[in-house]
Amino acid sequence: MAERSTAAVDVADNSGEQPLTAKADQSTADGVAQNAERDTDNNEAQGSGGTEGPASNPPPPELHSGHKLARRYRLEECITRLDGFSSWRAVDEKLRRAVGVHILPADHPRGRSVLAAARSSALLGDPRFVQVLDAVEENDLVYVVHEWLPDATELTALLAAGPLEPHDAYQMVSQIAAAMAAAHREGLAHLRLNPNAVLRTSTGQWRIRGLAVNAALRGVSSDTPQRTDTEAIGALLYAALTQRWPYENDAYGLSGLPKTIGLIAPDQVRAGVHRGLSELAMRALANDGATASRHESPCTTPEELVKVIGEMPRIRPPEPAFTPPPEYQRTTYQQGSYGRQTPHPGATQPITAPPPPLQSRTGKALKWAVSALLIAALGLGSWQLADALMDQSGKPDDGNKTQTQDDGDKNVTKPKLVPIKIASAQEFAADGNAQHPNDVAKTYDGDASTSWRTKTFTGGPEIAPYKPGVGITYDLGSVRNLSAAALQLRYGGDHTTVELYAADSLGSPSLDSAHRIGSITTSDKTATVKVTKPVKTRYVLVWLTAVPKSGPDPVTYSEAGFKQAINEVHFTG
Repeated sequence: MAERSTAAVDVADNSGEQPLTAKADQSTADGVAQNAERDTDNNEAQGSGGTEGPASNPPPPELHSGHKLARRYRLEECITRLDGFSSWRAVDEKLRRAVGVHILPADHPRGRSVLAAARSSALLGDPRFVQVLDAVEENDLVYVVHEWLPDATELTALLAAGPLEPHDAYQMVSQIAAAMAAAHREGLAHLRLNPNAVLRTSTGQWRIRGLAVNAALRGVSSDTPQRTDTEAIGALLYAALTQRWPYENDAYGLSGLPKTIGLIAPDQVRAGVHRGLSELAMRALANDGATASRHESPCTTPEELVKVIGEMPRIRPPEPAFTPPPEYQRTTYQQGSYGRQTPHPGATQPITAPPPPLQSRTGKALKWAVSALLIAALGLGSWQLADALMDQSGKPDDGNKTQTQDDGDKNVTKPKLVPIKIASAQEFAADGNAQHPNDVAKTYDGDASTSWRTKTFTGGPEIAPYKPGVGITYDLGSVRNLSAAALQLRYGGDHTTVELYAADSLGSPSLDSAHRIGSITTSDKTATVKVTKPVKTRYVLVWLTAVPKSGPDPVTYSEAGFKQAINEVHFTG
């Protein structure tokens, strides 16, 4: 059992006054309509170890609905007025879209740090974060403009309805961890990562708001920012699995853990929790090296967390429940009662007897006629069958033997194609500049919703101006007879060119030493490359030399341009 975080039980801020939650009902809303952020995500609730700035701050600017900033941003609704700054829902009249705005006086003690944090966050440009659109100081005001996502829902609201399904929790923690790892590689930290800062869009993607800016607004800092954000991700996963906050204090509409039991694993809090996700949450919630398992080391950085998630077995979405169709109801017209008088409820209806069989003279004649036709048909069929058998018996045996010998080659059964299992794979970068090597396994995991993709090129479809090509080398486990490769592609259009090579190794094959065995050019989302001549090989290089042009793709986080993604690859031999 892990030890409790001592920072999590500190319920008063550093100034000795009441927490900020006692000063306002809501705080910054970074872009979700009707889901304003409550100020329960302070350091006391999360245990991040951050520090707050001085409590005395200049009063917020006297602004009102309808006020315009830079003759462009019209303030609509004040979401927060707290600690010397205010947050608004506004309208960008130039682009006719909703935005969010944080406003501080220019002489606010944290004004400079907020501007610096906003500009650094804007330079990241990662679509997994709510984007900072503008950061300006003018007319004695400092204001930060950011995206407003009306179709997104806070994790707080999702957890109010109950814990997340294992697949949803897995998607959430993997996407959030990968995004924070990318931010830390650029020197950016969040420090206030909590259920109010995590959003799920209508397309199922997870977004993070307030990167660096939320911490700067409240003067939060940390000596170990990577560990702080990693523990926050563990707390998010813990809450998603159990609908409980993994600290003693209640926060974000979730009940905290009892003080008497300490920090216990999620699968001990609630029955049916995924074991792997439970262990992952405890490894991320490590405090002084304490985890749920003695055999696994704690994760102290988002990068380590991403690596551990990549080693986990993929959690597939639940199978959709089959709902049987409603019983077919015949209409009154189909039941043959159209135009009849509707019976009174409760009245006993007489049962109509079925019509008697044909007993008249005409009916008997019809029966005899049908019987005669059947007898004639049987006699004719028997005569034709006997005549065919006599003709067959009259032919010499030598003729049958000769025919068998002449047609022997035509009747030989062709060998049946069988699928070849892929043992492993590795991205091949001819010029040393890889595309997305960590996603190679997604091309043969059996899940068509995942993919490995190329980077986006400004010119095309031919990749040659930038590099000789991009591709993946597959290990078939042993030397096999290869006949074809079938690819499921993500983007269609003019055009994709796929080439197959028989390589001599997995690690670093060379195009000069590899033997080209087939190619195809397609404008569709499928491509089947057939081997021109029979070949035996263990290593196969799937090589792309041309890719189509496609628009921005929020699923793969790619911009518009020339690109391609491989969903699945199947080999047959």
